[in-house]
Order: sequence, then C-alpha cells, then structure tokens
Amino acid sequence: MINDFQKGSLATRMQIPMIYGIDAVHGNNNVYKATIFPHNIGLGATRHYMLLRDPKLVKKIGAATALESRATGIPYVFAPCIAVCRDPRWGRCYESYSEDPHLVDAMTEIVPGLQGDMPAKSSKGIPFVAGNKNVAACAKHYVGDGGTTKGINENNTVINWHDLLSIHMPGYYTSIIKGVSTVMVSYSSWNGVKMHANRDLVTGFLKNKLRFRGFVISDWEGIDRITYPPHANYTYSIQAAIGSGIDMVMVPYNYSSFIDGLTFLVKNNFIPMSRIDDAVKRILRVKFAMGLFENPLADNSLVDQLGSQEHRRLAREAVRRSLVLLKNGHHADQPLLPLPKKTSKILVAGSHADNLGYQCGGWTIEWQGFSGNDLTNGTTVLTAIKNTVDSSTNVVYEENPDPKFVKSNNFSCAIVVVGEHPYVETKGDSMNLTIPEPGPTTIRNVCGALKCVVILMSGRPVVIEPDIDSMDALVAAWLPGSEGQGVADVLFGDYGFSGKLPRTWFKTVDQLPMNVGDPHYDPLFPFGFGLTTEPTKAY
Repeated sequence: MINDFQKGSLATRMQIPMIYGIDAVHGNNNVYKATIFPHNIGLGATRHYMLLRDPKLVKKIGAATALESRATGIPYVFAPCIAVCRDPRWGRCYESYSEDPHLVDAMTEIVPGLQGDMPAKSSKGIPFVAGNKNVAACAKHYVGDGGTTKGINENNTVINWHDLLSIHMPGYYTSIIKGVSTVMVSYSSWNGVKMHANRDLVTGFLKNKLRFRGFVISDWEGIDRITYPPHANYTYSIQAAIGSGIDMVMVPYNYSSFIDGLTFLVKNNFIPMSRIDDAVKRILRVKFAMGLFENPLADNSLVDQLGSQEHRRLAREAVRRSLVLLKNGHHADQPLLPLPKKTSKILVAGSHADNLGYQCGGWTIEWQGFSGNDLTNGTTVLTAIKNTVDSSTNVVYEENPDPKFVKSNNFSCAIVVVGEHPYVETKGDSMNLTIPEPGPTTIRNVCGALKCVVILMSGRPVVIEPDIDSMDALVAAWLPGSEGQGVADVLFGDYGFSGKLPRTWFKTVDQLPMNVGDPHYDPLFPFGFGLTTEPTKAY
C-alpha cells in the first residue's frame, strides 16, 4: 500500500518522495503479528534496572520497533511520547514514562534506538537517521500535554514558565541533542493559549532558542481544534498554526480546503513566503537525512523482522523488568511469591487472564485497542501460567467464579488477573480511577477464600483500597503487551521482581494531583517503591 502511495509521489513533476508516518508507540502496534511491547508506563518501571545496570533496554526496544516498522515499509513513527503525566486521571497517562521529569529524560534513549546513534562530532539539533533499518522519530506532544487541569485530555496546563521548563521541557532538550527528526505539537493549551497557535513556544523557543532543525508537525486535526467548536474558522486556524511555526499539518479528510485556504493566505500576504520556505526546507532536510530520495520504497528483505522471535524475547524481558511487586504476604516473613511450580491445583480467574487485547491496552491493532485473542498473536497470562507450571499441576481457569466454586475445589492458591479495559486519549479520562466490574467482585470472591495474588493490568495507579487488605500479594503489571510469558517468568521465580513505581500510587482520588516532592505527599505507595524477590534458581 505504502509503495503504491510512494510511486504516486515519484510520478509527480519534482519526483519528491512522500514521508509516511504511523503511531508505533509500543512496537509497530497497528500491524497483525507485530511484537507488542509494554506501554511506556511499564518501561518507566524498569528504570531501577536500566539506570544501574543496562541503560539499553529502551534503546533496544526502539531499534526493534524501527525494524518492525520498516518491515511494513514505514520510515517514520510518531514516537516517543515524552509527556510528563502529573495526574493519572489523564487518559494518556500510560503513554508517559513517569511523573518524574528526570526519568522521562532518561527514557529519551529510545530516540537513538529508533533513529540510530548520531556520529560523535555531529551538530546538535540536526535531524539524524542512520539508515534504512532505522526510522525518523517524533518527540511529542510539545509541550505540557501531561500537566492539564485534572488530567483532562487536550485541556489547559496552568503553570509558570520556570515549572514548564523544569517539568515538561527536559525531554525535548535531550531529544533534540540526540538528533530527533520531528516534534509534534500538543492539542493542549499553556495558560490559555493553544499550543498549535503558540508562536513564542514553537518558533521562538523550539526553533530559535533550542535550535531545532527538524520539522514541527501538527497532531491529527490539531489545527481545527485551535477554535471551539473545532473547524469553526478554518482560515484563521490555518493562519494561526502556520504562523506559529508548524511545518507539516495532519489533515486527514478535508485536504482540499486546507490547500485552498493556505494558498489564499500566502497569495494575499497573510502568511509570508519565508514561512513556507522554512517549512519546506525543514521537511526536505528530514527526507534527505532519512535517505528517502535514495531509497523511497520498502525493503522487502526486512519482512521477517515483523514479530521475530528475537523481538518477542526482548518484549518478554521488558515485561519481567516492568512488573512492580506492591505486596507480598500479610507479613514480611511469610511471602506468597514466588509461587511453586509444583502444587496440586491453581485457580486462575479474572477478565484479563486470557484476553490479549486487554493485556495490550489502547493503540493496539485498533485505535482504542480490542478485546479477545483473535486480532493478533501473543501469549496471554493464562497460557503463560500453563506453560510454566509442572506438568502435574492442575490449572483451572474460571473467569468469574462464584464463592461456592472457589471454596469447593480444594485450590492450593489463586491468581486473579483484572484491570482496566483498553482506552485511548479522551475516552480514557477518568475522575474516579476505579477498575470496572466484575474485577472488584472477582477479587472479593477469590481472595476472601484462598491465598491469592492479584495481577493488576492498568494504564496507571487505580483505587485498590479496601480490597488490598484481602490480597496476599499484589503485582502492578501495567499494560504488558503481547508477551505475557514475562509475567509467569517472575510469578513462578525463574526471575526476581525488580520493577519500581514510575508514578505515585495514591490512596484516594481526592489527593490528586499528587506527585513526588509535593509538600503534602501521603501516598499508598511512594514513587520508586517496589518489593524484590530472588529467583528460585539461577539463570
């Protein structure tokens, strides 16, 4: 498909290749059989391991994502999201590595993973793509997307200049130094000014002060949303957006009215030709850096990279490192985990135990994600448990068992896997942060009667009181992606738990926003918390 588009571009008068980009935000996640990596919040939880021993995990994930994108002919990805989510009520919080700007800054190591390592003496701020096994990256969403009031998506970030720079900007400085090719502007506003119309921040700061030399791209219909209601005054939106310094505009539907409107504004001197020249120069600079003129078409030899065993092993490792153990036994000297592989009978319960779509979360195959096991390939937690336990251990799966079933079957222990249903963007905004039924009921029915470990799959901390009291063990598994075997690897002791909370875990939503370093910091589990276990046998 992309080759056909590209051939159309190459047949035009100037023969300039087009650039095709995709939301590859946890692997090449739109494509059947691609490796789905943990969402960014889970990668943020690996940071204890990364910063102390192996800073390359997220970089390796970037390189694998680049290969799987190139395998489908795609040379440009709208990643990484370097939002600093300051309120988990935001529906995009799982796309943020952490509430801590230092941690988000460290995770920009994914940029050289995607694009390749810049040569040592290259100029800072110049877009860089190493070759046709790498992709152009996109730091997003500039700037303050994670700081909106009450976490409302696309809303207003009320913050002073100093805090904007110290909380939301560091990832952009570092990405630019690492040669990021593009920056995407945020739907949100800063102190009432829409970012898509903010010339001071887009041209004045990003382009002039930080000397960013790649191109600035709008979000999907981003310029329409400069006005309320959207598209109310499209000519004004075009003038404001292009005037602010946006170089490439995502116009999914009404492209002819955009082209007509922009042409009118330039011909009548509302937008100077110098602004158009700047945009064209930047877009061509990135296309040249990518090697698009030399290699405009897909490289068919990369097709075997999609969902390769090597990439699945990497994703499985990332899952293991991302799991945060929040509770292990009612008393420290009586831990439940790791579970024995050899036991009589284990109950596996919960809506998320055998649901690949729920396990992957939003931005997977469909925009809003999916439910079930039919739309792509991977390993559910249930399958992973069956793969891991001794052949004599009886694994019984009952999605929503009633109390009678739980009590009458002589189970030695239970594994309950529940959490949030998939969501993306505004659909994920939540003012109560509870997990949907039947999740809480399943926890009560099972954990009230058996020794149980709850594996919580969610894009953010959620309300777990008072149910946590009945749990023997609790694991925050975030949105682990296609390789559920990584969960069983740690649950049964082949590897130890090592993940640390990349976000503060609140007691009640009334405390929000509450971030590490705040004066009245009173969390259920603090930022950086995570119990550890030792592997039961050395690898």
